[in-house]
Amino acid sequence: MPLALPRPHRDDLRITVGGLLGGVLLWVLGIHPRVASDNLVLWQAPWAPLVPLALTAACEPLRRIRPRVGLLIGTVALTLDTVTLGSVVTVVLYTDLMYAAVLYGSPAAARRIPWITGMLTVLGGVVPAALWRDPQGLLIGVGVGVVAFAPAAMGWVVRNHRDAAEAARLRAEQTALLAEMDRAQAVTSERARFARELHDMVANHLSAIAIHSTAALSLDDPKTSMDALAVIRENSVEGLAEMRRLIGILRDGSGDREPAASPTLDGLGALVDGARSNGLEVTLDAGHDSVPVPVELAAYRIVQESLTNALKHAASGCVHVALRQENDTLQVRVTSPYRPGDSPRAPGSGAGLTGMRERAALLGGSFEAGPEDGRWAVRAALPLTEGDPA
Repeated sequence: MPLALPRPHRDDLRITVGGLLGGVLLWVLGIHPRVASDNLVLWQAPWAPLVPLALTAACEPLRRIRPRVGLLIGTVALTLDTVTLGSVVTVVLYTDLMYAAVLYGSPAAARRIPWITGMLTVLGGVVPAALWRDPQGLLIGVGVGVVAFAPAAMGWVVRNHRDAAEAARLRAEQTALLAEMDRAQAVTSERARFARELHDMVANHLSAIAIHSTAALSLDDPKTSMDALAVIRENSVEGLAEMRRLIGILRDGSGDREPAASPTLDGLGALVDGARSNGLEVTLDAGHDSVPVPVELAAYRIVQESLTNALKHAASGCVHVALRQENDTLQVRVTSPYRPGDSPRAPGSGAGLTGMRERAALLGGSFEAGPEDGRWAVRAALPLTEGDPA
């Protein structure tokens, strides 16, 4: 099926009608740029100027959709007009076709047409003046420049401005798109940060509550049940306090405060005591100097989550927590008894290891977790200097 030719623009149709009416009016009034006695007037029929006029006007609907075809036909019509009495409207319409060919044509045509018309302008002035030895021969070049080069140059200027405006619009759209992507990435990063904090702060308390409530329900011992209920109450109160702190940060909206008042490594003792009160046997070996705040927070959260996982999954035995500072790196290591196939004492979401790995990666460090010599080992290396964030 042949491709349908695009419909001409309404303005181009108006130019066609206006040009025809104007040219016919001048022809009726007998207004022509040449007289019958001129040597160049080879076609002296009175109606002869109407032929190139009609051809040039018929090309106007093509000025946007087929500019090169319109210019070629218009050039033939203008050449034909030079051997008749002529019409000013034909020349004016041809200048518009030249302008449109540069403005709406292909990039290659837009580059070549101004050069070609410029060369024709120079040759049209220099060659006749040299052959006739008459300075008035330069007027031919002036005429070519006015009819061809001037509209072509104007089309080139307008096209450059239009292309520059389009490029600026595309850059603005790209900048807006990048800004939206950055905003979405920032929102996602902030949500992930709060998700990690919420998990690390609350999971430990909820795990203890789940384990001790199971013990209280399964053992028919009033003293054991009372002890379990006391631990449940303590963990629920602490969990609610942590939740209030996090909700306060979310309502504040500034994002410049860390949840739980930025826990430090000095609080590891209290963290271990809390794990012992929940039934874990824990030893702490902390040998380190002062460390940066981000590293301190990450190390604390990794130890906290490791103790939570030990409370839910570890077999009976001692959990060892060790921190060592080696070569500008804080080494965090938590090991716990491990028996493959044991079912967890409390359900988990599986986000603990992911959160610890993300904390280490954000500081440019490394994280590993898995069985090691019959125990479950969590190992993190956190650089004390600014690393390349993952």
